[in-house]
Amino acid sequence: MSLREKKAARKKEDILRSASLVIARNGYQNATMEDIAAELLMTKGSLYYYFKNKEELLYECHELILSGAMERLEALFLENLSSKEKMQKAIKIHVDLVIKEKEVFNLIGKPEQIFSEENIWKVLQKRDEYAGIFDKIINEGVAEGEFVIHQKKMARMIILGAANWVQVWYSPEGKYTKEEVEEIYAEYLLKILM
Repeated sequence: MSLREKKAARKKEDILRSASLVIARNGYQNATMEDIAAELLMTKGSLYYYFKNKEELLYECHELILSGAMERLEALFLENLSSKEKMQKAIKIHVDLVIKEKEVFNLIGKPEQIFSEENIWKVLQKRDEYAGIFDKIINEGVAEGEFVIHQKKMARMIILGAANWVQVWYSPEGKYTKEEVEEIYAEYLLKILM
């Protein structure tokens, strides 16, 4: 990748990060391309150079956030750890994602309300790939005798569903820190697999 391409990729990532902040602050329906451009101190026309519309920008936010989380989970899966340790860490990674990327995460929770047919299948496929990493950890744990469950897919859906709910009630000003919430969720949700 040339220096120019690296600069363009970095600028695009900066735009996506700023867009997620604006969406978090204003909500998807109220966030405008003008708001996002203003956050970056650029013109709306410059923003359209990178993204044709708000949906494309949101899709790319989704892609950036989920791809980063998937990289972390895939690296974790390859670590020389027990399946139990992998699942504990995977749950913590997921809770971290849900809390840090709350607004974008909320939007992709019901992708059919946001994305056109052009992007919906890609969003759903990416979400399935993400969930598939949890399935791999569960399958590995069952094969090694660490996990004793009969409904593996259901167990994964319970774990991710419970972890997804964190963003509804979590507040940085609340009783527990983000790290404490991650620990508590990892401890209790792991018991589903035992």
